[in-house]
Amino acid sequence: MRFAPVAQVKDQSTARVLLVALRAHGFHPLDLREGGLPGVPNLFGADGFTIEVPEEELSDATVLVGDLLRDMESPTP
Repeated sequence: MRFAPVAQVKDQSTARVLLVALRAHGFHPLDLREGGLPGVPNLFGADGFTIEVPEEELSDATVLVGDLLRDMESPTP
C-alpha cells in the first residue's frame, strides 16, 4: 500500500488531533514518527509532522483535514 502526505503541521498536538479525527472518519493514516529518541520529536525534520494516508484515500482526506485545520485555526467567539 502506498501512502501520500495529506498535511504537514508544526505542532505535535495538532497532528495527533488530525490522526484521531481521520481514524474516526474511517481513514487509515500512518502513526506519527518521532526523531528516534524518547522525548525528542522532530530530531531530523524541522518542518513538523507529516500526516500520511493511503493514496486511495488522499482526495477525501484532504477535504477533511483542510476543514479541520480551518476550524482549529479560527478564533473562537
